[in-house]
Amino acid sequence: MNPVRSILPGTRASVSGHVASMPTSKIGEVANLGRGDPDIIPLWFGEGDLVTPPFVVEAAEKALREGKTFYTWQRGIPELREAIAAYQSRLYGISCAADRVTVTGSGMQAILLACQLLCDAGDNVVAISPVWPNIGAAVEVTRASMKPVTLDRSPDGRFSLDLEKVYAAVDDRTRAIFVNSPGNPTGWMMTGEQQKALLDFARARGIWIMADEVYARLVYNQPYAPSFLEHAAPDDPLIVLQSFSKPWAMTGWRLGWMTTPHAFGEEIAKLVQFNLSGSPEFVQYGGLAAIEKGEAFVGQMVDRCRAGGELVYQRLSALSRVKVARPEAAFYAFFSVDGIEDSLAFASRLVTDYKVGIAPGVAFGAGGEGNFRLCFASGAERLSKAMDRIEAGIKAN
Repeated sequence: MNPVRSILPGTRASVSGHVASMPTSKIGEVANLGRGDPDIIPLWFGEGDLVTPPFVVEAAEKALREGKTFYTWQRGIPELREAIAAYQSRLYGISCAADRVTVTGSGMQAILLACQLLCDAGDNVVAISPVWPNIGAAVEVTRASMKPVTLDRSPDGRFSLDLEKVYAAVDDRTRAIFVNSPGNPTGWMMTGEQQKALLDFARARGIWIMADEVYARLVYNQPYAPSFLEHAAPDDPLIVLQSFSKPWAMTGWRLGWMTTPHAFGEEIAKLVQFNLSGSPEFVQYGGLAAIEKGEAFVGQMVDRCRAGGELVYQRLSALSRVKVARPEAAFYAFFSVDGIEDSLAFASRLVTDYKVGIAPGVAFGAGGEGNFRLCFASGAERLSKAMDRIEAGIKAN
């Protein structure tokens, strides 16, 4: 049964009851407390303090000046799709054809397109949790539901996955298993052996794997994170979701991609047409420059985040009430503080009283409450100043 339609305040008009019943982002609630305040150090969102590198900006600017401002290929310009396919083939030692690649208007849109492609009302998606809140929202937009499977956590703060819990959560209405690895907010990273096992399970059950691998290059003890693409055949039930945002500092560009079986290209093209009608061509030329010329910058980003993660880890682990693991991947510290259970209230207090912003763990669903996510993709001076404020807030609580 659909929720009752809701009348918007100050109008006589109603909106979909389904949309009206969806919760707002708890991260956004905290951020809205401090937007526009130049004294706040904002570590609540998943982005650092580096601007997009000049070679990407120059490529997009050149495309603008050449008049690349019209409608274009719904699945992306051929040059970019071919470059992405070659990049994935080179990175993972596989053969990935360009006809499996679709360029999307952000990694978030890739997730939403995947949900629209697979889910009907009443279906469900099993998701490893804690997880970025937009995942559940994308599932719910399609009138499906999300079934979280919570990561286990050891006394030292490290996360691990029990695959048997995932298998047990799958039922007759499960359409997909959503895996974000490396994980946001936890930094947890799935092993190649677990990926193989989960892919075998998905094949046997006739369900899909949606693999969010946006943080695949932000790994600190190996060149890249294990990918489902390394174990899958081209026609396997696998959708890999990616973004330019993190490794190339392009969060505001809203450009991503998805890798699917070739047979789904026509259906995805329809969905792109109905959602966005294709990503801007000049933006895609920026993405092309990132893919083709950006390896050195990715290395700089990894080094910067490794240093930031170690700084934050050392500061947090020195506090007796804090439980945190040394980051292995992604660019977040996900930590708990003994005696602080209401993460939204404390994160809000840090903004208003201590001028520093972090994300409340409650935003990330099952297994999240009582924790906090801090993005450490910033320089040492900024992070040190932020940690002074966070430490003061913890000690005063």
